[in-house]
Amino acid sequence: MSSTFGRLFRVTTFGESHGPGVGVVVDGMPPGVRVELGAIQHELDRRRPGQSAITTQRQEADRVELLSGVYEDVSLGTPIAMLVRNTDAKSKDYDTLKAVFRPGHADFGYQEKYGVRDHRGGGRSSGRETVGRVAAGALAKAALAGVGVHVVGGTVKVGSVAAMDRDWSLVESNPVRCPDADAALLMQALIEKVRDEKDSVGGVVELVARGVPAGWGDPTMDKLDAAIASAMLSIPATKGVEIGGGFGMVELRGSLTNDVFDGEQYASNFSGGIAGGISNGNEIVVRVAVRPATSIGKPQTMAKAGGGTETVAIEGRHDPCICPRVVPVAEAMLALALADAWLHQRALRGREK
Repeated sequence: MSSTFGRLFRVTTFGESHGPGVGVVVDGMPPGVRVELGAIQHELDRRRPGQSAITTQRQEADRVELLSGVYEDVSLGTPIAMLVRNTDAKSKDYDTLKAVFRPGHADFGYQEKYGVRDHRGGGRSSGRETVGRVAAGALAKAALAGVGVHVVGGTVKVGSVAAMDRDWSLVESNPVRCPDADAALLMQALIEKVRDEKDSVGGVVELVARGVPAGWGDPTMDKLDAAIASAMLSIPATKGVEIGGGFGMVELRGSLTNDVFDGEQYASNFSGGIAGGISNGNEIVVRVAVRPATSIGKPQTMAKAGGGTETVAIEGRHDPCICPRVVPVAEAMLALALADAWLHQRALRGREK
């Protein structure tokens, strides 16, 4: 089972949704980088459950424990281990699911692959696994900030409601994490509606990386956009990734989508900051399609482990829309992919950028 991401900036997550805890080991963090426990906790607070009425009401403080690799708030260059203990798991809510395979979930796939599975909250396939990613992403963000690279993100679509504006300063001011104040209100109303109907709704999360210099990434098989796409699709519930103009470019002509560069700035950014698999100095823009949450309160037909089907309503506490909590996870994964690309470029050229 692969639980490791990255080649030089290597991140390995561990733990299950209803186990004692979840966490991460980061190997490859450069030495001498200031590591603020408060900054890591801030990112985890953005991801944690129970933060608003439109997220799961599981109450986890998600207090991070820094176990190794940091001394006097500075990275040592050795593996950094972080742990978050589970304190509000209610495993009995999942007793009725032990002998069935939930539609849309990974239950059947896990059973077929391993011959055994942890049915409690989805076990390893739960979104709770992303705690480790976010903690690691906070380290990657700190390292990247030292070379002038910063990542922002937000929910830009929920159902059919799309954000028109991109004011990233607004993201943390509304529970949907939308960069458009007017759209945020409509998104929230839609999420509340599907929640009351015991259903769920999907959406799109957009990310922007600023300050990435030209030259990061590799051509052919290890393209930067391929690494980013891999990072995004490793997040639970993601089903599509587009970079720059993405799928919308298929309706346009090349004369419109070729980004003209005058040596100082670009007239457009259809390529999303990446050309030929290598960053071109423009902002890197990524959008991720997030499917509707698979755990819903409506009764559903489920396959029984012994054959046949039965109708079961999933108990427990779940998100009617995952997008608000995917935002910090997606930011973390983009930061991890960029940190890895940065270290490779530094090794190749022998300089910071």
